[in-house]
Amino acid sequence: MSSALTIPAQFARTAEGHLAAQVDDLGWLAIPVANGLRMASAWRLSKPIDTWVMTDFHGADGFVADETAFRAHVEDVAQHKRELAALPRPETGMRVGTPWGTSQQSYRYADGILCHSTAGHGGFFLSTERNALVDAQWRNADGWYEEDAEWAKVAFTFPDRFTTRERRCAAETLRHDYPDVWEQMHGVTLAPGESRVKDERQFRADHAADWVVVAAIRSDRHPGFVECVAKIGGNRALAEERLYLVPGGEYHVGRFGFVIDEGSHLRLDRRAA
Repeated sequence: MSSALTIPAQFARTAEGHLAAQVDDLGWLAIPVANGLRMASAWRLSKPIDTWVMTDFHGADGFVADETAFRAHVEDVAQHKRELAALPRPETGMRVGTPWGTSQQSYRYADGILCHSTAGHGGFFLSTERNALVDAQWRNADGWYEEDAEWAKVAFTFPDRFTTRERRCAAETLRHDYPDVWEQMHGVTLAPGESRVKDERQFRADHAADWVVVAAIRSDRHPGFVECVAKIGGNRALAEERLYLVPGGEYHVGRFGFVIDEGSHLRLDRRAA
């Protein structure tokens, strides 16, 4: 493994002419698509970059707008790995019970800050003293913080135990998932697009009386159309539902659901469906 000071981001063209990059044991390939570049990823490619081919890559790392953005992404990962190398996170060998099952691996980020992973999930456990330092507005009383979103509370509270990239991801997660607390703590009002939870809340309020699609399938009976099951406000718990026919070129899932236009979308008789 490279030392913290010698983890470079290397760029070159592959045997097939694609821009590619390598950071330590990670590799990326920039594949042109309609609106930019798709970043394919691979692990532990031992051969030189100029011999890489597309079939060497089996992972995906998202999309970027252009080569400049691709290089920036790779450089960001390189910096993350340099910082990570300077942060001791020794494996403890502990096997303890967690809310997600018995831990298979456990790492000590600092005294009283442990990260556990299980066969299916994982997260952080904070000691009583450490947990008391988490802001009460989003503190978990039991000290457990799952890995999907709540981990960000730990990173936000103890930033010196996380890399720049991790801190940035944590801030983004908290802003999206806990907008009310974020606004109060920072004295700001998040604008549309800055918080997924806040945006969905507004969508639900705006369309509380509308029929919102909860399930859809391409129609065999009506080629070129999509058969859509809709419920008021998109509330899946409601018993009442309707079936609508939407042109295939018009239908799109959207961030929070497709809203039926009762003036243009044909309602089908479910008894005849």
